[in-house]
Amino acid sequence: MSKSKPMLTSSLGKKLVMSLTGLFLCIFLIVHLIGNLQLFSDDLGYSFNNYAYFMTHFAPIKVTSYLLYASIIIHAIYALILTIKNKSARPVPYEQTDGKANSPWNSRNMGILGTVLLVFIATHMQNFWFQYKFGTTPYVEYRTDVETGDRQTDLFDTTPDSYTGYTKFTENGIEVIQSKDLYKQVEETFKNPFIVAFYVIAMAALSFHLIHGFQSAFQTLGFNHRRYIGALRAIGVWGFGVVIPVVFALMPLYFYFVK
Repeated sequence: MSKSKPMLTSSLGKKLVMSLTGLFLCIFLIVHLIGNLQLFSDDLGYSFNNYAYFMTHFAPIKVTSYLLYASIIIHAIYALILTIKNKSARPVPYEQTDGKANSPWNSRNMGILGTVLLVFIATHMQNFWFQYKFGTTPYVEYRTDVETGDRQTDLFDTTPDSYTGYTKFTENGIEVIQSKDLYKQVEETFKNPFIVAFYVIAMAALSFHLIHGFQSAFQTLGFNHRRYIGALRAIGVWGFGVVIPVVFALMPLYFYFVK
């Protein structure tokens, strides 16, 4: 019998799993950001609510969401295991080595950043996903004139008798859509300054986490050739470390200060 450790239980195997799950989560962030840009549409939440229904009812997306949840859990568990193992392997730090001089702050505090993000994910899911699925998200009816594009909305205090989850039909030249109003849920949630502040702080943590994690993932996978390491570093810093967290942070700020 081979004395070598099984791939997935070795340190290298765990790092590979973390890299793959981390990159999958990066792809999700891009898709999620594109969809959430509908929040900035000046259409009474019409685009965003249609997007929300599509994301929660389209079968391939639902399957992908389960992979997403699994990736988050696996990524967090393996990160915890590696952190504990690394500390137990060297319980007493070398006195003559200044770790701060040899590594950036975010690389030495990925555990703290990851913990902040886990709390954020739980809060985010409770505020929106849980409320949309099982909570008190209000209902809305959009009535759009097919010819002119003029749109009116009405909020329902209770579910309409004809409501079946998402209803869309056209009568007398008027397109009627009845659905849960997640846009309104977002609007109400971001009236709370403490939630807005927490979301902005979480996006700062996401920025530092991704700046280190994105490049590290490719290094673990062996993509660290000098020909393209510069491009990967630029994508990690400017794309995932700046653009994505900043745009996400602008959403609660937009609702709190503008809407």
